Amino acid sequence: MQLEVEIQDFRRNYDQASLDFAALEPNPTGEFLKWLELAHASPAPHWLEITAMTLATSDSSGRVSARIVLLKTVDATGFTFFTNYRSDKAQQLLANPYAALVFYWPHIERQVRVEGLVSLTDSAVSDKYFHARPRGSQIGAVVSPQSQPLRDRDQLETSAAELDEAYAGDQAIPRPEYWGGYLLKPNRVEFWQGRPNRLHDRFLYSRNEADQQEESWTISRLAP
Repeated sequence: MQLEVEIQDFRRNYDQASLDFAALEPNPTGEFLKWLELAHASPAPHWLEITAMTLATSDSSGRVSARIVLLKTVDATGFTFFTNYRSDKAQQLLANPYAALVFYWPHIERQVRVEGLVSLTDSAVSDKYFHARPRGSQIGAVVSPQSQPLRDRDQLETSAAELDEAYAGDQAIPRPEYWGGYLLKPNRVEFWQGRPNRLHDRFLYSRNEADQQEESWTISRLAP
């Protein structure tokens, strides 16, 4: 198959907005929440997952993997997502707990990059979120041996049906010990606003580790 247009000719100009230092919040959490609200409130295709983020991890040898996961909470402590603790991403985080996130909202021409250390959430946080999920999602989390080979789809669907029957009615499905949350505590957060002629606005928040204040950040403008 050959495309009618060369890949290098797929391009667009960015002209919706600008980003000024004076308008930035003093910490990245506040700025991120402003951007997330804007992304949610702005007209967008129905299929666009506003909380979707690319999670990049690497193993002990430096081999990098990336995939899309969903952000579930964000506050001054960091960004939280949930997954199977036996998955490939979990094994990589065990070997190297440093990871990166990327949010891209094309409808507002904005991107956020986050880097930091990842740790497990406590069991109470994982329990609370697990039991807040739709029942079908709970079942899926229990029966899926994430990242492992399956004989066929019937194997998965049969396991789901059996679990659903075992906890029929109003019986609560226990959260499995191999499923729960991760918290990424950022030390670098970059906000990118598309601008015409590729002269984009970029601002980087860098955590001041030497400062005793938990929320002490240096903000720098970066060249596009």
